[in-house]
Amino acid sequence: MIKKQIKKLGFLALVGLLISSCTSNREILYFQDGEAYSETAINYEENTIQPNDILSVTISASVPEAAIPYNVGAPSTTTINNLETLKLQGYLVGTDGYISIPVLGKVLAKQKTINELQDTITELLVEGGHLLNPVVMVRLLNAKVTVLGEVRQSGTFTFTEQYLSVPQALGYAGDLTINGLRDDVLLIREIDGKRVIKHLDLTTANWMGNPEYMVKPNDVIVVQPNRAKVKTAGYIGNVTTIVSIASLLLSATILLTR
Repeated sequence: MIKKQIKKLGFLALVGLLISSCTSNREILYFQDGEAYSETAINYEENTIQPNDILSVTISASVPEAAIPYNVGAPSTTTINNLETLKLQGYLVGTDGYISIPVLGKVLAKQKTINELQDTITELLVEGGHLLNPVVMVRLLNAKVTVLGEVRQSGTFTFTEQYLSVPQALGYAGDLTINGLRDDVLLIREIDGKRVIKHLDLTTANWMGNPEYMVKPNDVIVVQPNRAKVKTAGYIGNVTTIVSIASLLLSATILLTR
């Protein structure tokens, strides 16, 4: 009789633990209120140039030969498909925020957008009488985002797009695992010498219009483990589970001592 009661208690304890470790759809599904934000405007905020950025600066003019002294590396007529080679030939933004362009010398790039830097270099070329009708093209070559935690493939990913969203960055990492905490994803951002940490809720779409929706170069995205993952790691994550187990043990002790 006692053995049967112990088996029943063991079965009840197992069921209680399984129920407590279950994850609801509300914790798993992305953008559950997406229909309410189907007309949300996209915030295309231009990124500013930061120290350690590597820039490609190409200067051309109506007379191509006249622009050659203002460019580094291979002539503009040569096609280079290797991004790493382009980085080696690019302009590294120093800690002082400047890049050094042939003939023009040091040009302040820090805290300027790509378009603003293009305009600055164009003005220097025109006002200094260097070139007639110059065309300046600037690209960021080493934009990267790091994704850590409960994703299928964590790592640092390089992107060449001017605008990349957080969901796209998570797609580079193969999406969140089933154990990823979707309602509290950390976004760590360093910009203009300041570090900011934001908390993102991927189960809702109400943040898609915020600046945090778009990735900035050098962002770090951290996906924390959910409760089910933490429990399987040996940590009991809520008081209800502890009380249930204690109650079952107390009941078993009373029955066995009768």
